Amino acid sequence: MLLQAAAPIAIQLRRHLTCTVLGRPIYYEQVGTGPRRVLLLPGALGSCATDFQPQLKGLNREKYTVVCWDPPGYGHSRPPERDWSEKGGEFLHSDAEHALSLMKQLGLAPFAAVGWSDGGNTAMLTALLGSPSTVDRLVLFGCNSYVSPEDVKRTEAIRDLSKWSDRMRGPFEAVYGPDRFRSLWEEWCKAYLGYPNGGDICSQRLAEIRVPTLVVHGAGDPVVDPIHHKFLHSNIAGSRLVVWQDAKHNLHLRHPDRFNKLLEEFLDE
Repeated sequence: MLLQAAAPIAIQLRRHLTCTVLGRPIYYEQVGTGPRRVLLLPGALGSCATDFQPQLKGLNREKYTVVCWDPPGYGHSRPPERDWSEKGGEFLHSDAEHALSLMKQLGLAPFAAVGWSDGGNTAMLTALLGSPSTVDRLVLFGCNSYVSPEDVKRTEAIRDLSKWSDRMRGPFEAVYGPDRFRSLWEEWCKAYLGYPNGGDICSQRLAEIRVPTLVVHGAGDPVVDPIHHKFLHSNIAGSRLVVWQDAKHNLHLRHPDRFNKLLEEFLDE
């Protein structure tokens, strides 16, 4: 009888850790021991638990060292609660500072920043804050470099949580509890809709991004203005655009195998 040797324990291990970054407790999960370093950046109110489970479980642990974090004030990175007034209300810029500091502190730079929704915005800001020697690749999906009038309409359309399905609310309520999730979501809506500089997150600086960038868009995305994926592709030099006609906002969760394959192919180039 032939016995297959078990994978090395370091490759099997999924670590759940907390460290202090810029004076705040930051929770993160780390899997794999591969040479390519990857940071997964969740969306609005998102966390490792809600936003990137298929990637934490499915990405090749021999090729990649994958980190996913709970941004300040989200998930297990609390208390303290989110301070929306940080950096004059530019909370995504604050997240970028913490994300870059986390990966440097862990000794995992350079890394590829993979961001969904708000996390995609944070990924772009992290690349702009750092350099190609710290952030060497970007994967962006469901995100925007500015808040358009259409984004305002779409955010208002999903502001009332009673209109969300149980499937959409459930993961967040499991993390925060129904009452705190409701209040935190309203706080986020106000902060996002009132983002400084007329909602310009980083649209005027996209030309400064000089690393390989993959933009993925779900054609049925009801959350972000469909102009954004084209704008990002047009303004980030050398970027690649992939559009899935059968996907929506959470394309990496609804189509995890296809997304993971696309992601690994891009990371391996």
